[in-house]
Amino acid sequence: MARAPSPRPRGPRTAFVLSGGGNQGVAQVGMLRALVERGIRPDVVIGTSVGALNGAAIATDPSLATVEAMEETWASLTGEALFPGGTLRRAWNLLRRDDHLISNEGLVALIERSQIVDRFEDLAVPLRVVAADLNSGDEMVFATGPLPPVLLASASLPGIYPPIRLGGAVLVDGAIVNLVPISHALAGPVDRIFVLDVSDPISDRPVRSPLDVVVRSVAISREQRFDLELRWVPDEIELVVLPAPDDNRDFLDFAGARALIDQALALAHRALDDHEVRPDRQRRRRWWKRRLD
Repeated sequence: MARAPSPRPRGPRTAFVLSGGGNQGVAQVGMLRALVERGIRPDVVIGTSVGALNGAAIATDPSLATVEAMEETWASLTGEALFPGGTLRRAWNLLRRDDHLISNEGLVALIERSQIVDRFEDLAVPLRVVAADLNSGDEMVFATGPLPPVLLASASLPGIYPPIRLGGAVLVDGAIVNLVPISHALAGPVDRIFVLDVSDPISDRPVRSPLDVVVRSVAISREQRFDLELRWVPDEIELVVLPAPDDNRDFLDFAGARALIDQALALAHRALDDHEVRPDRQRRRRWWKRRLD
């Protein structure tokens, strides 16, 4: 009797986690290219805010062709397309009794242009998307059902874009509750996690205005949450945080996309060659663990 062939050994179960970061999300395209070029394919993708948009694209088809299409999309983006109306129009909207400053038509058009599938179930790779519920303050994680409205919600900057009402929840940008949602990669079996973090680190510039105080306070809160996310990853899971290039552009500035993609690609390849990434945040993770032991 012939022996049945032995099953092929499967590779490590891999998660991609894509952070929020606004226009700095362009760097995630370079990181994704580095991973795809090395044959590293995700078994699950987790994204929040701009990371949800990029994550949905790669989960649709984790191929070099997809990354090249993402490069073209990012290279053609402009601040006016996503934040239309100009300063005077936005100032006028601020005086109106409304829940947003500008239309989300540009964001809707971006999602449509990206040719993302209609439902989570149609994706080639499972995807989890984080959004925030303004009613409850809860962190909402979506993995089934209609996809475009969830992506729109996850990237809807509160006060800037209108909230998205879905299933009784009033949803806004997922980065408000979880900027780098590593913990959701642990919801299923996983052996290694690649974190594509393009969020702003805490600045060491002096605080000079009330707005600076608000921005710094939010950054500290997000950083503390990220430290906790890192702390929750068991030691037996390989954790690789890909470094992002320095990006000092204004929030509305989408110029120089190709250069930033190339920089992120080079940094990611270097990190993967070293097979060990030790940015400040991972050093702090080890410090946390030593302190707890």
